[in-house]
Amino acid sequence: MDTHTQCEQRARDFLGRVGLAERLDHYPRTLSGGEQQRVAIARAFAGLPAILFADEPTGNLDRKTASHIADLLFALNRDTGTTLILVTHDEQLATRCARRLRMEEGQLTETTP
Repeated sequence: MDTHTQCEQRARDFLGRVGLAERLDHYPRTLSGGEQQRVAIARAFAGLPAILFADEPTGNLDRKTASHIADLLFALNRDTGTTLILVTHDEQLATRCARRLRMEEGQLTETTP
């Protein structure tokens, strides 16, 4: 299998993992905000990064969609072994992380889970 075919198959696989296999041929403007966020997650993980930085991954989403996106992030993190670094103001999302660091007045401190 050539590299292009492998990349395409991996992209299809990750779109399936985020529940969007049937939306493969849709334009971004036809996707909801939550669907666009799931595509972004699939795209990020499809590259098989060692480290993935996610800046406010649930920031513009309603609570239900945000919870679903967080579930996907943590499941893919677990399945791929990618180190996931989240930046968030959402305390509920932060509590799901194994390690938490807080920036206050220019000082970085670790908080216990």
